[in-house]
Amino acid sequence: MIQTYQATLPHGITLSCRAAGTAHAPRVLLLHGFPEAAFAWDGVMQALAPHARCLAPNLRGFEKSSSPAEVEAYRARHLMQDIEALIAHSGGPVDLLVAHDWGGALAWNLAAMRPELMKRLLIINSPHPATFLRELRANPAQQAASAYMNFLCRPDAEALLTENDFARLWPFFERMGGKTWLNDDLRARYREVWSMGLTGGLNFYRASPLRPPAPSDPRVAQALQAVQLPEALVTSRVPTAVLWGEGDHALLRCLLDGLDRWVPDLRLTRVPQASHWIVHEQPERVVEEIRRNLAAG
Repeated sequence: MIQTYQATLPHGITLSCRAAGTAHAPRVLLLHGFPEAAFAWDGVMQALAPHARCLAPNLRGFEKSSSPAEVEAYRARHLMQDIEALIAHSGGPVDLLVAHDWGGALAWNLAAMRPELMKRLLIINSPHPATFLRELRANPAQQAASAYMNFLCRPDAEALLTENDFARLWPFFERMGGKTWLNDDLRARYREVWSMGLTGGLNFYRASPLRPPAPSDPRVAQALQAVQLPEALVTSRVPTAVLWGEGDHALLRCLLDGLDRWVPDLRLTRVPQASHWIVHEQPERVVEEIRRNLAAG
């Protein structure tokens, strides 16, 4: 049984949350990405519920969570503050932080700067900031794969993505195997969430300097070159597992090269038959990986 509630945090942000599980069991926090929402974790949480206490928030800007209007409000420090406050609100440090896509961007930062908030980290197809910066600066293949990010930063992106029943959003799933799992019920759930507004999710991209150079806007390349990532601020300080669907067309396998430089306690599992959407394609594989990390606790 999935429970829903609104978590009102001390700094004025409210996060719409989904929860499942057993009281006094190991605590698992699950963070989603774009263009998803917390409900993407429902099947995983239900499978874990007999032996874990799971919480999946909608990140700021998504679903019924607070959606500040200013792009500045989606800088990493504000997003991290939300998760730090939610962890405190929900009972303190978690046994395992699980994160995908944009949720992973937050989780990498937390593992480096607030490691006391978690015992272990599980990243699912979300690039480490240092390898992402490296590849965006120098790798034409990753630059091309990430070009969609600049489209999502356009001022008219909301209107373009919404028109014709979200015709430009469905391919985010369908081009990487979505036709095998994106059934009518899931489509209806995505329509419902997307109809609540896309601006918050798009502001994650607008607020970040980590996107590929744009031929039409030299400021994007200038912002990318100006990024400084001191090793102390990007080195994971907790045991970290990475589960990576190798059929990810947006985040290429080169992002895993040299990862152990910034993740000293790393266990990397590659899944050749999965894409960026491995949580939907192989939920049982994701559940298995979560259980393995909890057992290693």
